[in-house]
Amino acid sequence: MPFPFLLFFSSIFLSFPSLSFSQQTPPKGYLINCGATRRSVIHGRVWLPDGNFISAGTSKNLTVPGLVPTLSTVRSFPLENKNLRRKFCYVVRVYRGARYLIRTTYYYGGVNGLDFDSPPVFDQIVDGTFWSVVNTTEDYGKGLSSYYEGVFEAKGNTMSVCVASNTYTVSDPFISSLEMLILGDSIYNTTKFDSHALHLVARHSFGHNGSIIMYPDDQFDRYWQPYEENVSVTASKKIPAVSGFWNIPPSKVFETALSTAQLESMELRWPPFSLPNSTYYIALYFADNSDSMSSNSRVIDMHINDVRYYSNLVLSSEGAAVFATRWPLGGLTKITLSPAANSNGSPLINAGEIFDVLRLGGRTHTRDVIALEELKNSLRNPPLDWNGDPCLPRDYTWTGVKCSEGERTRVISLNLTGMGLLGSLSPSIANLTALNGIWLGNNSLSGVIPDLSSLKLLEILHLQDNQLTGEIPSSLGEMKSLRELFLQNNSLTGRLPDSLIGRPGLEVRTSGNQFLSPPPS
Repeated sequence: MPFPFLLFFSSIFLSFPSLSFSQQTPPKGYLINCGATRRSVIHGRVWLPDGNFISAGTSKNLTVPGLVPTLSTVRSFPLENKNLRRKFCYVVRVYRGARYLIRTTYYYGGVNGLDFDSPPVFDQIVDGTFWSVVNTTEDYGKGLSSYYEGVFEAKGNTMSVCVASNTYTVSDPFISSLEMLILGDSIYNTTKFDSHALHLVARHSFGHNGSIIMYPDDQFDRYWQPYEENVSVTASKKIPAVSGFWNIPPSKVFETALSTAQLESMELRWPPFSLPNSTYYIALYFADNSDSMSSNSRVIDMHINDVRYYSNLVLSSEGAAVFATRWPLGGLTKITLSPAANSNGSPLINAGEIFDVLRLGGRTHTRDVIALEELKNSLRNPPLDWNGDPCLPRDYTWTGVKCSEGERTRVISLNLTGMGLLGSLSPSIANLTALNGIWLGNNSLSGVIPDLSSLKLLEILHLQDNQLTGEIPSSLGEMKSLRELFLQNNSLTGRLPDSLIGRPGLEVRTSGNQFLSPPPS
């Protein structure tokens, strides 16, 4: 679900502030102004140009007057084939095991020209996990930008955030800004981030009618949208210490609350839109700071879609957070807050967050990722989409890369025939030990053929019509699974190894080279 931004039951937890909790440091991470060519300082914070994080796409300036700096440029990605799924990834160095808030912001500004007056619809991906569809059409029609926010744990030393065309994409995808900020260890820490991530659906400060609450009010730079309904708004006379709150909401969300004037139930239609059937993380925040009642006199019961969420929550000036880690929802959602039987006060609520709980898509085997990265570095013009995870999500494998099914994802073939590749073959290709086929013919590859004897499963090796030099490695004769070896039309020298001559079941083609002795016909 995009957020506009202008110029049945699992575990439920109740947490109260703890005086021993230490204050978290200010946000750490990256603020990337996509399409910008130089650093800028906005509201005292440094935004980086994106050139060091991505190698594809084109920087473009928007001509819409009055835009904030982070919306005035975009990076646009070429849509070469409407039926071709391709991803373009920002790759950022991270701390392995750290939890990151990732926020992407989009403002179209007509960047794709007069033929495309509406923004394109496309996908966004984190590492090997499909995150969400990006559809900013409604917001853009209102003159607004849109943002998406998620929480992901870094599984390695880098993370990739990708923009990807899908079958609905009719013009070039784009992105305006990317933020990746480390969260505190206590934030959303009941989620099993080894297997799941969180995609923000809604985050509201109830009763707040001003601008979005963000950094520095929220030290983790989360966005808290204003929200009012047809119920009473009460102002707090004192603010609780939030350092011990679960998830550490900003103190500003406790300045106002939604309440009822009478000792009666309160219903909220929240989030204010229909939800797809899924499992959600829900957190609600409360603090009774009215000073109008005696201690422990405001007690509430909570139901979501008439299913009990929590009972007999005593509201005090210290505050409380109640959350469920996996709650099934679909369609419109009704939250009912009712005075408990022993309550002398009406219900109230200060803030809420709801996330879709995403199952991670997995990762390609680390050995294969490293090998492909080294192969990429040995090529002078690798395919533009060779960034991010090579195999995942399944619809977005790298050009020319085929991968295995199942939990342990391996690269099983490379087919880059006729792609005009320049450069050499990195010896790291021999670390792709699950390969059964290599098709690299009809390119301009130079250098020697590396030792491929570790590729025990390799059946097909096509290197014809390149500019390879040196001798044919004798180790090729040790590869018992090999049945096609095409090396014709290179600049290979020396002799054809005896182990490759006349071997049953192996087709060898070597014409058009400079052998010292004639190869077999």
